[in-house]
Amino acid sequence: MNAPSPQQFKVPARRWRIGWLLGIGILVNYFDRISLSVAAPQLQQEFGLSNGELGLLFSAFFWSYALLQIPTGVVLDRFGTTRIGRLGALLWGVAATLTACAGGFAGIFAARMLLGVAEAPGFPVSSKATGYWFPRRERAMATAIFDAAAKFSNVIGVPMVALAVVHLGWRWGFGVSAILSLLYFIAFYLIYRDPSADKKLTEAERQYIVQGGAAEEGVSQQSSMAMLGYLLRQRKVWGLSIGFAAYGYVFYLFLTWLPGYLVQAMHMDILKSAWFSAIPWMFATLSDLFVGGWLIDKLIARGHDETHVRKTVLLCGMAMGMAVFGATTTTDPYIAIIWITIALSGLAAAAPVGWSLPSLIAPRGGTGTVGGIMNFANNMMGAVAPIVTGFIVGATHSFANAFMVAGFMLVIGILAFVFLLGRIEQLPEPGVSPD
Repeated sequence: MNAPSPQQFKVPARRWRIGWLLGIGILVNYFDRISLSVAAPQLQQEFGLSNGELGLLFSAFFWSYALLQIPTGVVLDRFGTTRIGRLGALLWGVAATLTACAGGFAGIFAARMLLGVAEAPGFPVSSKATGYWFPRRERAMATAIFDAAAKFSNVIGVPMVALAVVHLGWRWGFGVSAILSLLYFIAFYLIYRDPSADKKLTEAERQYIVQGGAAEEGVSQQSSMAMLGYLLRQRKVWGLSIGFAAYGYVFYLFLTWLPGYLVQAMHMDILKSAWFSAIPWMFATLSDLFVGGWLIDKLIARGHDETHVRKTVLLCGMAMGMAVFGATTTTDPYIAIIWITIALSGLAAAAPVGWSLPSLIAPRGGTGTVGGIMNFANNMMGAVAPIVTGFIVGATHSFANAFMVAGFMLVIGILAFVFLLGRIEQLPEPGVSPD
C-alpha cells in the first residue's frame, strides 16, 4: 500500500517506542528462562541431579508454555493485547520469585511450569502488537527488535546471572530476574496501549501506520473454536508451524544446554562458560537485527517481491543453522564456538521472518491464534530438545549425537517452508472465498 513518507515524523516516533518496549519485555522474559541453564551446575551438585533429571528441569517450563500457546492465542484474539500483556507481565515476576524459593527438584519443576504459564502470552502479544503498530514495510525491523532481544538476553543475561550465582548462590540468579520482571510489568502497564487507544499517537502517524498496511484492530467475527478449526485446515499454517518447530528445536537446545555443554564437554568453569556462551548469542543478535530486520525492510522498500525476500532469508538462515553439524567434529572449544556461532546467526536471521508471518498471513482477528499455533509447535520442541539432549548425553557421554539430531530437524523444517508455506499473503476469512 502507498503511505506517507516516515521522514515527516520526529524521531523517535511513537511506534518505535512501543517497539522497544516490546523488545525489553522479551529481554526480561528470557532472563527468566536462561537463569536455570546458568544455575544448573550448582543445582546439579546441590541436589545430586543426573543429566536426565536436569533435562527434565530444563523442559518443565516448555511443557506448560507450549501447551498454552493455542489457548493463549485464542484468548488474545478475544480480549486484546493490553489486558493479556499486563496479566502475563505480572505473573512473570511472581513465578520467578517462587523459583528462587524452591527447595528441591519437585519445587523447581513446579515453579518452572508456573513460569511457562506466566510467559505463554509473551511472544504472541508482541507479534500481534507489532502488527497493529507498524506498516508492512517496517514490520521486519519491528519484529527483529523483540526477536533479537531473545538472543541478546544471553549476551548480557548469562554473565549477569552467572555473577549472581557464583557470588550470591543460585537462588539470586532467579531473584535478579524476578525483580526485573516486576519492573517491566510497571512499565508495560503505564506505557502500552493499542494505537486506537493511545492518546500520545498523533493523527499523522496513525494514518501512516494504517495506510502502510498495519493489521486491523478488532476481534474475529467467528467464534474462537471456528477460527481455530479453520486455521488448522490451512496448508500455510502447517508449513509455518512445522518449519518453526525445527527452528525451535535447535534454538532451545542451545538456550538450555550451551553453558552445560561448555562445562561438561569443554571443561570450563561457570563464569568462563558464561562468557563463551555470550559470543554466538552476540553475533545472533546482530544477524537478527541487520539481516532479519533492516535488510529485509530495505529490500522490500526498493521494490523487491516481498515473498521472495522473506523466504530467501528464511531458507538461507535455516540452511546456515545446519552448521551445528560442524560442532560434532571437534573437541576444540574455539572451533566449536565458531560453528555454533554460524548456526545461531543463520537461525537468528530467519526468526524475525517467522514471527512476522502471523500478522501477514492471518485473516482478520486471527493473528493471535496463528501465532499461538506456530509457537505451540516451536515450544513443544523447547520441551523435547532439552530432554532428548539430556538422555543422549547421559547415554553416550558426548554431545555429538545430540547436535546431529538438531541438524536433521532443520532439514525437515526447510522442506516444510519450501513445500507447504507457499506465498506470504493473507488468508481469507472463514466463509469467504479467495479472489
